[in-house]
Amino acid sequence: MTHKADFWFDPTCPWAWMTSRWMLEVTKLRDIEVSWHLLSLAVLNEGRDLDPEYMAHMEEAKLPARVIAAVEQTEGADLVEPIYTAMGTRFHPGNNKTREAIAEALDEVGLDPALIERAESGEFDEAMRASTQAALDLVGDDVGVPVIAIDGTAFFGPVVTPAPTGEAAAQLWDGAVAVASTPGFFELKRTRTQGPIFE
Repeated sequence: MTHKADFWFDPTCPWAWMTSRWMLEVTKLRDIEVSWHLLSLAVLNEGRDLDPEYMAHMEEAKLPARVIAAVEQTEGADLVEPIYTAMGTRFHPGNNKTREAIAEALDEVGLDPALIERAESGEFDEAMRASTQAALDLVGDDVGVPVIAIDGTAFFGPVVTPAPTGEAAAQLWDGAVAVASTPGFFELKRTRTQGPIFE
């Protein structure tokens, strides 16, 4: 059976990045079709009472999210994962979240870095909000990223580090499928004891 997965991410979130690398590994090991979508943490957190440091992070998260939305709207959904990978490789393992890193990522996937200016104008904000809302409509608003829907059932997570590979990745996927197919299943969680491990 081919499973249909939808994966929502914010390009600045290291936890979504880790899970996305696992998701890509799973596509090599299981019969699965993945669609990639933006869930903007800046949009999600609008109007919330946040500490100043996190508010500053949300401001910084706006431009990368806008660029992802711009790529999808101008070039199509097929380029969402490639631009996310190009951007995320610079942001996370590369520890470079600059405007220049975004321009380099656009160039890597064959797109004009001038798309940054169009994104900054707010031209694609409606699409960014719509993509975020599509995830929240499935999973609720008491979440962050990543959000995964498996055959239409959505949940926050899995949050994992380092990203599993090989049989470990396949086993985690099989568990996620089991969770998604269990009526009434809502939550499974424990406290994080380490940060993201980029390999």
